[in-house]
Amino acid sequence: MNGSGKNRILFLMENGLFYPQDSIAALATPWGESALAVIRVSGTGSLGLLDSLFRPASPSLDGLQSAEGHTIHRGAIAVSAPGQQSETVDEVLVAVYRGPRSFTGEDGAEVFCHGSPLIVRRVLGLLAERGFRFAGPGEFTLRAFLNGKLDLTQAEAVNELVRAKSDRARAIALNRLSGAIEQTIERIKQTVVRLSAAIELGLDYGEDEIEAGDGLAEDREAARCQEELERLLATYRIGRLYQEGISVVLAGRTNSGKSTLFNRMLREDRAIVSEVHGTTRDYLEAVVILEEVPIRLYDTAGFRERAEGVEAEGMRRTDSIVANADLILYLVDGETGLTDQDREFLRARAGAGRTIPVWNKIDTGQTGCPEGFVAVSAREGRGLESLSRRIAEKVLEGAGSVDAGEPIIDSLRQKGLLERALAGIRDFRAGLSGGQPLDVLAVDLKEALDALGEITGEVTSQDILNQIFSRFCVGK
Repeated sequence: MNGSGKNRILFLMENGLFYPQDSIAALATPWGESALAVIRVSGTGSLGLLDSLFRPASPSLDGLQSAEGHTIHRGAIAVSAPGQQSETVDEVLVAVYRGPRSFTGEDGAEVFCHGSPLIVRRVLGLLAERGFRFAGPGEFTLRAFLNGKLDLTQAEAVNELVRAKSDRARAIALNRLSGAIEQTIERIKQTVVRLSAAIELGLDYGEDEIEAGDGLAEDREAARCQEELERLLATYRIGRLYQEGISVVLAGRTNSGKSTLFNRMLREDRAIVSEVHGTTRDYLEAVVILEEVPIRLYDTAGFRERAEGVEAEGMRRTDSIVANADLILYLVDGETGLTDQDREFLRARAGAGRTIPVWNKIDTGQTGCPEGFVAVSAREGRGLESLSRRIAEKVLEGAGSVDAGEPIIDSLRQKGLLERALAGIRDFRAGLSGGQPLDVLAVDLKEALDALGEITGEVTSQDILNQIFSRFCVGK
């Protein structure tokens, strides 16, 4: 990094975003119960530029440039023009970080100021005048990666942690941030490096093939690599499930209780409930967390044979949503019972395994819930625990399971590279048993090594980095 203004970046985090509430309360104590804004700066010379605006409250502090890393200082942001009295913009706290023992590996600071838009705009304007520029998406994390503070799997975990929708997704992201994937990849890579060294040694001595006795040892090591890669790849489905979730659609005939069940599952009145048929003309969407899995829940327009105009359009949209749903909760009015339209819908989807039939309105005293249905009262909330268990079973069905602390991937990029590495190892083992020349075996191992290097960022390109970090929120 050089000292140019392009390398000094800043970002505003309003009301303590990314900070625990107890920390905010402690930092806000000098100012009382006011809202808090955090401005993060980083880069060569950033402390010197910030020093030109900061007036320390303690006379023992000469300035931020002389402050030690990981210290917090109270003072004020003030500005003055030649011949004029100094103007205090705001009282602040400034946390100082020194490279390389900082998140980005550079010198930097975080300014905690009042959250008034007027104050924030003024402080940001003053910083911009002194040579700072606004950070791009993920630029702080990108700098941490480029400065060797994180590998690429940890950098991606930062974004996944910010976007986590459940405690399980948060725990998985934290595990990746701690370096669990990098450690696994490094262990596999070291084995592949040893295999490559053995092959290269054979090539250097002019051997055309590995002797039969030697090949068994190489195959055993490659088999262990293959097993670890396969195990890591198998976690992708469950990792994606907890990070992205699934779509669940409430479908059924008009007045079967879909909107009532929608509200009950959300624990709020989002959908209009009425005895009049065809009240729901369009779909509603909301996110709920069930068994730590984010669920995009849809309330849809009900089916009925005679529908016109807007209601018919609502039914057409319902058909489209149902066709693309991961799971369908098909509600049947227990008072009316099964109709030919209900039977036709359930029969058409019987083999797909994506539908849970729900027998609603058991509060009316109706009995005779058909086998395979989940009996509920959406109005009273009865049977919802059984329905939740059935949904969880369907959601987690086939997703596999992992041990606590085991690394889990949910990145499509990582999945593709793991598949490339696995293909290289499999080709190596096949070539080894088939007596392929050493130079062919060396190519297979190089393919595996290159893919493993790309996962952690040891081997990468600017285009790949741009693609990864463009998905980050600004400020991370």
